[in-house]
Amino acid sequence: MTNLMRTFLAVAAVALMLFAVGAMLVDEFMVAGVSFLGATFAIYYRETRA
Repeated sequence: MTNLMRTFLAVAAVALMLFAVGAMLVDEFMVAGVSFLGATFAIYYRETRA
């Protein structure tokens, strides 16, 4: 995996985490849950495909 791809996945994970926090603040817990799952998957994928 290229460094560009690893960087993109890291940025995507952080963006999803921030989005999930914002969703929680407006009581959209289902959206927040899906966002956290997406972020977790992005981190997992980044680490396992290193």
